[in-house]
This record gives sequence, C-alpha cells and structure tokens, in this order.
Amino acid sequence: MGTAGSSLLGLLLGEQALANTPKQGEFLFLEAEGFDDLGGWDVDQQSMDYMGSPYLLAHGLGVPVKDATTKAKFPSTGSYRIWVRTRDWVAPWNVPGTPGKFQVLLDQKPVKETFGTKNAEWHWHDGGIVDIDKVNKEISLHDLTGFEGRCEAVLFCKDTSFKPSNDIKALTNFRRKLLGLPDKPKEGKNYDLVICGGGFAGTAAALSAARLGLSVALIQDRPVLGGNGSAEVRVWPEGHVQQEPYTHVGDIVYELFIDRKQQRDVYGQGSFNRRSGDFYDDEMKMAAVKAEPRIDLYAENRAITTETTDNKITSVIIQSTRTSEQERIYGTYFADCTGDATIGYQAGADYEFSPVGNMGSSNLWSVLDASDQKQVLKCECKDKEALTVNYEEGKTAQPFPSCPWAVDLHDKPFPGRAKFHKDPAGDKKYGDGTNNLDDLGRWYWESGFDRDPIEDVERIRDLNLRAMYGAWDALKNTDGLYPNHRLGWAAFIAGKRESRRLMGDVVLDAEDFYAKKEFEDGAFPCSWHVDIHTPNDAFDDGHKGNEFISDFTRGKKFKYSGTYWAPYRTLYSRNVENLFMAGRNISVTKTGLGPVRVMKTCGTMGEIVGKAASLCVKHKATPRDIYAKHLDSLKELMKLPGKHRIS
Repeated sequence: MGTAGSSLLGLLLGEQALANTPKQGEFLFLEAEGFDDLGGWDVDQQSMDYMGSPYLLAHGLGVPVKDATTKAKFPSTGSYRIWVRTRDWVAPWNVPGTPGKFQVLLDQKPVKETFGTKNAEWHWHDGGIVDIDKVNKEISLHDLTGFEGRCEAVLFCKDTSFKPSNDIKALTNFRRKLLGLPDKPKEGKNYDLVICGGGFAGTAAALSAARLGLSVALIQDRPVLGGNGSAEVRVWPEGHVQQEPYTHVGDIVYELFIDRKQQRDVYGQGSFNRRSGDFYDDEMKMAAVKAEPRIDLYAENRAITTETTDNKITSVIIQSTRTSEQERIYGTYFADCTGDATIGYQAGADYEFSPVGNMGSSNLWSVLDASDQKQVLKCECKDKEALTVNYEEGKTAQPFPSCPWAVDLHDKPFPGRAKFHKDPAGDKKYGDGTNNLDDLGRWYWESGFDRDPIEDVERIRDLNLRAMYGAWDALKNTDGLYPNHRLGWAAFIAGKRESRRLMGDVVLDAEDFYAKKEFEDGAFPCSWHVDIHTPNDAFDDGHKGNEFISDFTRGKKFKYSGTYWAPYRTLYSRNVENLFMAGRNISVTKTGLGPVRVMKTCGTMGEIVGKAASLCVKHKATPRDIYAKHLDSLKELMKLPGKHRIS
C-alpha cells in the first residue's frame, strides 16, 4: 500500500514519467498476493519472471471462490480512479465469452466495472471513478464465475487522468519503492550448497548434503515440496531405485513418499495420478527437511537473479512470492533443480532448448459423484461446506454451465467419451470404447507441444483448462451424462515434462541406453523407457496448433533391457565451475530425456549431487574434480545408507 506523492506515482509512467507527472499524487496501491486473507484465490508464480510479480487465480472449477480481502487506508477521502491489473485469459483464442470475471468490492459494495473482461495481455483495466467516503476501507476481490479469473494488483489514483504503464521495469521499480523495499536485496547467509528447486531432485539433494555435513539452503517457490509429485500437481513418482550394485541409492527418495503401489490390494489397480492430496505425502517431505538442522528452507521464494564471477556462481537473489522482499543468498556450490534450468541459464551455462517441438505440460484433473457420501466428505472442493450441506439435504444434482469459450468438443472425440470414441492402437489407456470417467484428466491431457514452456507457461496451462472445461461441458450438456457428477479437483500448476537442459561433460542420448553403454562413473539408476510425448493425431482434428491429447513412443524399439546406470558427468555444468544440476534439466539430448525424467530417478540424481557436493567441500574441489580425482570416494558414499550422517 502507498500514499506517497506524484514523484513516486510517476514511476508507473515508465519513460513518460517526467513529461506526465501526476497532478495529484495521492493513491493507494495493493498487491493482490499481499492481501490479508486470500480466501479461495490461489497464488500463481509461474509467470513471475516475465510479469515481475505473482498474481491471484480464482481456480474454482466453475464455482465462485471465496473473496480475497484486505484492510486498506486511503490517503484521504474523495474521488479516485481505480485500475486493476488483469486480463481476459481466453482472448488469445478469439472465442466468445469472458469466463474470468470478477469484481472489486469496497466495504462489500461492488465497483460498477466488471474486471477480467478485456485484452488478451496483462494490462491495467480502467474501473472508472469511485468515491471514497472514509479513509479506512475493506477491499475485496469477488469472483463471479469460478473460471480462472486473475488479478495482479489494484491501484486507486486521485489524479483521474493518470494512466499507469504496463512496462514491467517501471511497474517493478514502482512496486519496490512503494512497499518500502530497499534498492538492494537484504544480505543473507552463506552456505556450502545452495539448491534452487524443491521437487524430488532438490529435496533429496538437500537431505543428502546436509547429512554429510554441509550447510544447505533449499529455495522453493511454492508452499509445498515435491514439484510434480506434490499434492499441487499429483503425478505419481515412477522409476526403479535401490538397485544393484548400489542398493542404497534411492533410500532418501523413499523418505519422501509412501510407495502405495506396493499395496494395490488397499489402494486399487487404477492410475496413481490425480488422487486425493494426502496421497502424495507433502507433510512427509516437509517433515524430513525440517528435521535436518543444517537445512534452511526458503519456501515461497523464487530465485530471480544469479550472480557470477569468473565462471562461478557467487550468489542468487531470491524474492518472496507473498511480500516481494528480496535476499541475496551466498554459496560455495549451487545446484539447479528448477526443472527449467533457471539458475544455469541465468549464470550463462551451456544449454540446449527449443521453444517448439517439445513434450507438453499436463494439468491433471478428476471428477466426483455428489450423490456418494464418501466422495463428498473427502472432497477438496473450495465449496466443500456447501456441497456437504446440499448432500445432507438430498440436493445432489450438479448442473454445469455451457462454456462457449472452452475448447469446442460438442462433436469431437476425446478419451472417456464413447459417442465419438477413437481408440488408437487398441490402447486401453485411452479408453475401452465406453464412457469412462477414469479416462478424464489423465497424463495424456497435455498441451504446449509448439509453445515455449517457459515464456508461454500461462497459455499452455490455460489451454489445458479450456480442454477440461470443454470436455466436461460436452459430457454434461451435449451428451446429458453424469447429472450428479462435478469437477472435483484440477491442477493449476503446470506439470512440465521438458524445457531447458544444461550441458555437462557427458550428454546422454537414447542410443546410450539401447547400447547399454557403460560409464565408469555410473551414479544413478534409470529404468523408464525412452518415453517421448507428441500430439496424438487421433484427437487433433480441428485442433491443429492447439492439441491437448498426447501419445508416447511405443514398442520394443523404445525399451532397453535392465537397469541402466547413468553417468555422474551429466550432473554438473561443463562451463560453470561450481554448478550441479539434478532433475529433468540434466545433461541429456531430447531422446535421452525420456528415460531420466521420472521422479524417483530424479530423486536419486539429487542424492548423488548431495554426496558429490560433500566431497567438493572436503577437498576444495570442483564438481568435475570429483570424477577426475575422487570418483572412488563418491562410489564409497553411494554404498552408505541414506540416513547415514556426519555428526
């Protein structure tokens, strides 16, 4: 919030600030993610690097979410123009309707303008003139649809002729000045190992390194650990670990989740993706990290800048996704476990990347039967209380509105729909020719094949959501099915498969797996097939360029025999001297990515990085030196149990 004068407000004009300094500098500025109570809105940080800030998302699956509210103090009473930074999220597809509609309430009274209805790009939506009769007000974001409305900031300005800039640099400077944040980041601590990314790879790396005596910073931009394997995304960890000859490589991985596949008699035979949130053991991951006194966890912080000297990283600057506060974290060694290779990219590490022709991202989703008491009681819906009351009153019918802005599937096939069924290659994973709820929202609901998975992550995620809403609209309103069912859960964090890959001293290719090429530094076990996803042409009619159902590389030619031990030299940068990497951004080709990208495999990479980093600290060595001079020592550490620790 701010009440400063014209000079500060002028920062929001960007290059035109001096020429168009506001006449009346009184204003109030509110960051959406900084509201006192977020209600049912979610913080979305995925596009933060390009927007300069996270935003709030009304992810209600067609049911309006609870208001986000905050207490605010205006500089004075009088007339203000209100501006809201938002967008019409379906406008890039030029479709009818504006599903992301929401209101701004002043002491529970709505401003006349409805927001989220204009412009395909993020912009300042002019809300007109409002009269402020008292300086202390409650400001609320009131969702109208539950269909992914979004708000980044709200500005009230006494100069009613003032028009804020959309320039990210100008907005960032203004935001930081207004929040009273210093021009320079706070000086933070110095660590032996700084890990960016708290998925399976980063979390395992932190535990491994800390137990071997290192001080560790673990930086994660979400409130939970686990990445794709968290309750936010709900992809089940795959891959075989704890394999001969190093049967303890994978011990730490099994501290991060319970392998319920070993208890199929209890948990059933279906897909282990997109189940209830507790199935993914987020508390278990968090408890393991918090139990280690040598780990400092920086949750809800994103690494936005990487600083280097002489081909070495010296520090990263992190920014809170809730307060925008920045802190410089120093380290001797760094590990990029971000998936997108963000740290390596910022540091100038060699990498490979194509903005097109990639594997897509999934947003898994599921439905529930409102007439089934067990499902209602277990529901994670944001309106669970109302749903429970309706069930008790016998109101189980679940109508769903027509969605003209969604992907139009009223006369198109998709997995789970028998009316226009297509079953490629007789694969039952795409349906058995019947209406099958289990085929909805599975791994193959995937998009973004020809989109940049980093810069276009919001649009990729949004296409997945449009496909979900279009499919449910077709089943409910065209086919007249499932009258008592409703959408129960859907991820809004993209489940990415591919983006940048950092280059090491070995670049592993699928041919190495097929040939079972042996490396003396084999360090982590791979067992997944050469799994590369592409658009499924059985479902792309009418959707060229916006495909949302994928296929995978099939047949014996994409499999290899037995466990393959991939080389340690894929886990460090070939040109940034103190940079490790673990996860799907390691040193592999596009085809080499297929076998290594599943989570249990990524977790073992993290375990090895933690062990190698401990040797680096002990010998004052580079990651490359561990292969050249201390490989036997690394192998000895690989024989030790995951709970082994140096006191």
